[in-house]
Amino acid sequence: MTDIVYPAGCRPLSEDLGTDELIRRLKTLANVLQAMGQDDGVYQQYIPLSLQLADDHFLQHPSRDVQLLVACCIADVLRVYAPEAPYKDQEQIKVIFLFFIKQLYGLKDPKDPSFKRYFYLLENLAYVKSFNMCFELEDCAEIFCQLFGMMFKIVNEEHSTKVKNFMIDIMSPLISEADNFTTDILDLILINIVEPRKSQNKYAYQLAEQLIIKTADSLETIIKMFFNQVLVLDKVDKNYEICTKVYDLIYELHLICPNILCSVLPQLECKLKSSNEQERLKAVALLARMFSEKDSQISKKHPNLLRMFFGRFCDISYSIRVKCVQSSMHFLLNQAHLREDVIQSLRARQHDSDENVRYEVVMAIVETAKREFSIVCESEELLDIVRERTLDKRFKIRKEAMLGLAFVYKKAICEPNDLSNEVKKNVEWIKNKIMHGYYMPTLEDRLQVERLLITSLVPYKMAPLERMKQLYHLMGTFDDNATKAFIELQKNQMKTRKTVLEWVKLHKTKDMTPSMQSQLNIKQAIICKLLADPLKASEFIGKFSTNMRKDPTLLRYMEIILKRDVSCKECADTMSLLLKKLGTPIMTNLYYQTVKMLVERIASVMIDKESLGILIGLIEECMRGGDIVKEIGLPADEAGEQGLKLLTALSYLFSPHFFTDKSLRHLISLLSYDNDYSAPLILKSLTHLGRYKPLISVDSAILEELAPVCKDFAVEGTPKQAKHAVRCIFVNTQAQLNGGTEHLDSPKTVHPIFHEIMDNLRLTLKPNCPQQRTKVVTMGHIAYNMPRAFAEKIKNMIARRIVKELLIQPVPEDRICKRIEGNWCDQEDLPTDTLCKLEGLKTMARWLLGLRDDEASAKKTFRMLIAFIHHGGDLLDHKRMFAAESSWFRAAAACAMLKICEQKGVGDQYTAEQYYSLAQLMCDPVPQVREMFARKLHKGLNKGLPSNCLPLDFMGFYALSGHETDKKLLELKRQFLEADVNKRREYLKTIQATNHDATEEQRLHILPDFILAFALPILVHDPHFTNHEDRSQLRQVEKCLRFILEPLMAKSETFSFSFYKNLIEMMKNHYVVTPNADSQACNLKLWACCDLANYIICSKMGQCDLTPNKTFNVPITLPPLYFQEPPPDAAGFPNTNIYIPFDTYSIITTLGTNKKVTNALKPTTSGGQSSIIKSAEKRPASDHLSSIDQNSLENASLFEAMKDETSEPVTKKVRGVMRAGKT
Repeated sequence: MTDIVYPAGCRPLSEDLGTDELIRRLKTLANVLQAMGQDDGVYQQYIPLSLQLADDHFLQHPSRDVQLLVACCIADVLRVYAPEAPYKDQEQIKVIFLFFIKQLYGLKDPKDPSFKRYFYLLENLAYVKSFNMCFELEDCAEIFCQLFGMMFKIVNEEHSTKVKNFMIDIMSPLISEADNFTTDILDLILINIVEPRKSQNKYAYQLAEQLIIKTADSLETIIKMFFNQVLVLDKVDKNYEICTKVYDLIYELHLICPNILCSVLPQLECKLKSSNEQERLKAVALLARMFSEKDSQISKKHPNLLRMFFGRFCDISYSIRVKCVQSSMHFLLNQAHLREDVIQSLRARQHDSDENVRYEVVMAIVETAKREFSIVCESEELLDIVRERTLDKRFKIRKEAMLGLAFVYKKAICEPNDLSNEVKKNVEWIKNKIMHGYYMPTLEDRLQVERLLITSLVPYKMAPLERMKQLYHLMGTFDDNATKAFIELQKNQMKTRKTVLEWVKLHKTKDMTPSMQSQLNIKQAIICKLLADPLKASEFIGKFSTNMRKDPTLLRYMEIILKRDVSCKECADTMSLLLKKLGTPIMTNLYYQTVKMLVERIASVMIDKESLGILIGLIEECMRGGDIVKEIGLPADEAGEQGLKLLTALSYLFSPHFFTDKSLRHLISLLSYDNDYSAPLILKSLTHLGRYKPLISVDSAILEELAPVCKDFAVEGTPKQAKHAVRCIFVNTQAQLNGGTEHLDSPKTVHPIFHEIMDNLRLTLKPNCPQQRTKVVTMGHIAYNMPRAFAEKIKNMIARRIVKELLIQPVPEDRICKRIEGNWCDQEDLPTDTLCKLEGLKTMARWLLGLRDDEASAKKTFRMLIAFIHHGGDLLDHKRMFAAESSWFRAAAACAMLKICEQKGVGDQYTAEQYYSLAQLMCDPVPQVREMFARKLHKGLNKGLPSNCLPLDFMGFYALSGHETDKKLLELKRQFLEADVNKRREYLKTIQATNHDATEEQRLHILPDFILAFALPILVHDPHFTNHEDRSQLRQVEKCLRFILEPLMAKSETFSFSFYKNLIEMMKNHYVVTPNADSQACNLKLWACCDLANYIICSKMGQCDLTPNKTFNVPITLPPLYFQEPPPDAAGFPNTNIYIPFDTYSIITTLGTNKKVTNALKPTTSGGQSSIIKSAEKRPASDHLSSIDQNSLENASLFEAMKDETSEPVTKKVRGVMRAGKT
């Protein structure tokens, strides 16, 4: 101890000193050492003292204060003697620095009384860079690891900036001046910048962040080597945490110091090419984040890497494609210079085979629109991608695409914004696209369109004025299909409201009898089919029904919502109150969601009395050409007409809202405007209102104002004006007859204005008189609506004025008119006398429809119409007509004949010859005539089942569509046939479920499969079919038969082989009724057609189910108008001959040993008829059964798997006796 020199004022230190005394002496020594400057050889005498301080006795002293003071003294020794420390032994140096690290843990609590000395120790070590001494030690890494680990562990929110800076000053030299930087230390630093450490200790993250920024130049090489080992050489040491978080680490380093990764990012190319899907996925996810961040410049610095990244949009793995597509939103938002590349990548992926990828494409664009609307709104390509996905086969994709487009439209058109008119014009197509969604096959699509209409296209929360402007604009700019969809949507909602109202009324019954409960259950089942998932809905609608019976408030709310004249505000408020009583509005509350869906379907929140009054005012201002036209956004010359068309539609859909004195008088006042379009549309609106509630029962004064105006239109207006004027007055005067004993159209009950009109017609309707066409139209509609009121007058005027003085008059030789080239023209281009004759034909049809049962007149009229068809209107064959006039006469006469045939009674008076002649219009040489006739045929077949439509006989006309040469027209006729078949099948399902009283004969003449009995006689009398042995003619007949049979056999569940087999056998054992002299030739053609039909049926039955089908469980009776039963002693019956060439067709009567097929093919006709068909040469048909015709195998796949029908059922009403057709 005598060799140790102490500074002046310091007392010796020894091991036998007590703790308190030792602390006092160490404090004195520490103060003295702290005051010393750096050694210039002056303090050599204190080296023994320095060594004594490093003795184990002091370093391991049990007192924290002693250890802290010793550490401060040694730190000052290192400062004073720097750069040559008095400690030379490496083991001793290691112990000293480990001792320092242990003491630095005291920095953890800044509130510790000794914190100042800990801080001094930290500052001293940082200032002198004392830890650099450890570089000379072999195991310096151990010291550094403990140092770095300690620093990141103790740093916390209470540390000042100075403390953190000194920590960094200690650690940074150990990185920048290290010759061999170990991965252990790198792991200790970098693990703090990735999750979960990043979130668990954000102060450690901040310390690591600052350290990395300060030592970036030194770390760049170290990090490059580390990532090279991991990414390129794939050497992953799982002992290091950062090796399992490589991609997260790269991203965090990119955020902290992008330059540090300049040489690392290119190494990711190997990961993008990796055969390991997970590796590619991680690399793609990382690069997607880095490239797409705001203000990121990596794409410009690494173009090759960017190009490879975009290549991953076409990766074989769908999860990688999904990840790429998901990142595209951020690219679109943050990287404007890459938008074109991203859009092209999205365009490629919108048709991806994986639905998740297509879904993410839509979601990426939609989410982009929600965050930065202008990007999507101004990009036609992005909107086109979403538009295409509205037709995706998956509903969830269609749903999001529709919602996205609706959001864009609402934001651009319905809400205030600063978008240019050009941009707004570019999104106008969206409304049409949304409405076209109503044509999609599933109910979910239609429900969504209904919701989008009132939330996005015409938001119900808008003020009435703004809402009506938006509706006006919408309907004025809809295309034809969107307009039809809008009207169909409103009709379906109206039917739904009616059904639900009937259901709700049943809940008011106090005593629930079994009969009432049965009615309730039936209504409830119908309502469930109107919702998205009928099976699930059934449970919750039943629960709602129970709750309504228990809670009168719920019932009252439903009655308010279903009121025909409920206001929009009242309806919306009541909906909110009702939904609040259903529980928490969350997706898991299926009861709430189901009732909410039902209430949304029946809610009327678009139109009410207030908004309708506003709309009429807007329409009038547009008719005047006011400034409102520009505000609504319609062309000035179309705005008025479009508004009245909207009003006409609304008058049918929302009739109760029109019945205010102000609205009715305002509407009638619009008749004063001198526009060709205004009067017909307004009168049509008033007709719709009259059908709901006649004006005479509302306010007779209004009717008296309207009547003289209608008279002027009926006598001096245009044909359209006259037509609607007669209808309007007639409909609005019917209420006075309710409960009366007089007939609806007796002379005493019709409005006096009609007597004035008839007197005017009697005096003025003459050849070439002024307004002749208008008067002919007026007389036709009076005859239709009031045939008995003016029975004799009309009959005389029809015979004299229409037939004698108009229809049979030849074309004058000196007729002056514009020459018409070609065989067709627009109707208004026809000469005036021809237009009058066309209206005359319609008048004849209307007169007969009004009479209903005047069979004699009907027969005469049919003869005249057939003459017009045969001669093209030129009854006297003077050859003075233009070809286009003849075409129009054929079309008009045929359409008139179809119209008459819709009415039971007069419509059944045609002959077989007239029937066959009428059918030839399907093969008319003029395509416009064929199209007009086909449309009229389809319209007649597709309405008013079962009695107010064309009978099933006329579906046989479709057989001649096999001759059609125009592809578009052929496809149109095919659509018509399929629609008519489906309509009848749906109706049969309905009557089987609800009307068990329908007779078998009535069902037979609704069953679309029975059209084969009408098609064959038509084909037999087809002028193109003259020889039953001519192969080319047989092929054409086969084509015609296939045209009608393929839609009938398209689904196995709606096909009955036994029905067709029995029908064909029965026809083959009958004669055909023919007006021709050579009846035997016609019979041979009939039997050949039967063989052809049998061939087609057998060739298609490969996968059909031959079990009995209840729909076809009806007795077959052939119509005697077209078939005649042979005499009992007739030779050749039962008819087992084959009348078509064997080398062209193989008649299949059995398929192998299948028992059910064999049983189905057993003979069913009387007389023990064999199913083995023999030829005229008595050649056994079994010779042809050894091999199944190849065509049958090819067509076996025609039958599709049974699919669930989710279409919305249409309410059907049966009026009177069901019509069985001409039998």
